[in-house]
Amino acid sequence: MDFSIISKAFSIWFVTSLPDFGQYEFGQRFTAICFYIILAKAADIIINKVLLRIAIRTSFDVDEHFVRFIRRPAVISVLLLGLLHATLLEPVFPAPWQTVLPNVIKTLILAVWWIALIREITVMNENNTGWAVRKFDKTRFYMLKNISRIILLFLGIIWGLIIWNVNLTPLFASAGIVGIAIALAAKDTLANFFGGIALFTDAAYKVGDYIILESGERGEVVELGIRSTKIKTRDDVLITIPNSIMSTTKIINQSAPEVNFRIRIDVSVSYDSNLREVEKTLLQVAASHHALEKKPEPRVRFRRFDDSGIFLQLLVWIEEPAQRGLQTHNLLKMIHIAFKEQGIEIPFPQRTLHFDAGKAESLTLSPEKDAGQAKTDCTTR
Repeated sequence: MDFSIISKAFSIWFVTSLPDFGQYEFGQRFTAICFYIILAKAADIIINKVLLRIAIRTSFDVDEHFVRFIRRPAVISVLLLGLLHATLLEPVFPAPWQTVLPNVIKTLILAVWWIALIREITVMNENNTGWAVRKFDKTRFYMLKNISRIILLFLGIIWGLIIWNVNLTPLFASAGIVGIAIALAAKDTLANFFGGIALFTDAAYKVGDYIILESGERGEVVELGIRSTKIKTRDDVLITIPNSIMSTTKIINQSAPEVNFRIRIDVSVSYDSNLREVEKTLLQVAASHHALEKKPEPRVRFRRFDDSGIFLQLLVWIEEPAQRGLQTHNLLKMIHIAFKEQGIEIPFPQRTLHFDAGKAESLTLSPEKDAGQAKTDCTTR
């Protein structure tokens, strides 16, 4: 293949199509770009060597995080500003390049900051932004995080349209019709969105709370999003429930208004037991268990006379609802050991049969006989 033909064709196109190519002062534009490259390098050094070191020495984490965040977008923005400056130098490029090139560069600058902000908001959690979680609770933190992403996405699109001089009046004028169509097509999504807003404003629960749903599921709230709420059960199973359901169902929050949680240990003792000794033993067991809260103090309440014994409850408080199963397990073992050591009887259901001596001979072991013919007095201890 003869490549000289391609070279001649390009030369002819260059001469005929761009006769005044040299008038655009490309040397001057290139000089401007080089100057901005130097500025970008200087900005990188100032941010990394000066501002970051100052931020590290302070007692706050916010300034250090902010300096690390702006470093990359700021350097890229300075380079893009150099290209923008070069395109705006006299003489300007012919149409449509005098408009297209600056708008493309402005869009790139917007995209650099837009993507950086969205990415930064997305990776936010209680580990890397502990200062924000301390200022807000987890629920408000994650709700504000999700709402911020939506607002940032909307503003970025609007700003991009403004850069390209798109007339927004027809868009806003047709927003009503479009809104009705979207509302009909995505009514479930909108119901979940407004349900999440309702949960956020009501503050019925927050991230980290242990809740019980009307359907019986119990677990820790690990995320309260715009569309759904995620609950992790004690079996480490993640349940995702739409906010439209969460806003209309009955919810029991075991972590509110106080974080500590009361558990009831059901105990039954024999009628022959010394109740003062039983109460003393149970309180000693609770006092020796260091995982229990000291305030409020443990207490014993005798509830009723059962068929086989006296029913009572040991009431103790634990640090959080998540410990209910473990501490119930530990207390039952300790109570069983303590009752054995003190000789306190834990009764089990039993029946005593009293037979009439005059009719005893009528009782047989034959299954064909009706045992109901014997007069039997059955009492329960």
